[in-house]
Amino acid sequence: MPWNMQDYPVSMKNLDPLIRKKAIDIANALLVDGYPDNRAIPIATSQAEKWYTAASPTEKKAFQQTPVPQKTDPHEKNKHAQKLMNADILLKYENNHWSVISDGGTHASETFDKKEAAIKRAKEIAKNKQSSVKIYKKDGTLQQTHNYLNF
Repeated sequence: MPWNMQDYPVSMKNLDPLIRKKAIDIANALLVDGYPDNRAIPIATSQAEKWYTAASPTEKKAFQQTPVPQKTDPHEKNKHAQKLMNADILLKYENNHWSVISDGGTHASETFDKKEAAIKRAKEIAKNKQSSVKIYKKDGTLQQTHNYLNF
């Protein structure tokens, strides 16, 4: 069910209005890609909060001035994004950091100095995506795989 700024999930009620606007926009796009409500809402909220934290004041102001999301807004299906949203999470050691990346992705979503912190974050993402985590050793060999049902 698509949402707008007047009709949105209860879990978005206490979000900053700009974060809520971004979350609604993301959630509506995920719905078009075939995600059920119970997956689209937490993914969109998490991504909107990350966007807000990383966005510059100029980016926030520009997004604030865009039209508010409507239930009838067209969203193109993005096959690559859908593939990444369903992909397993890989935890690899690269460039002196532990990288958390979706299988098939080109850039790490996050990097960590400590493997334990990276594992924790990778599991959070995999649980949200209902996928698995593949943990690699520093030498690049697969150490273990965890399914989100076992977290």
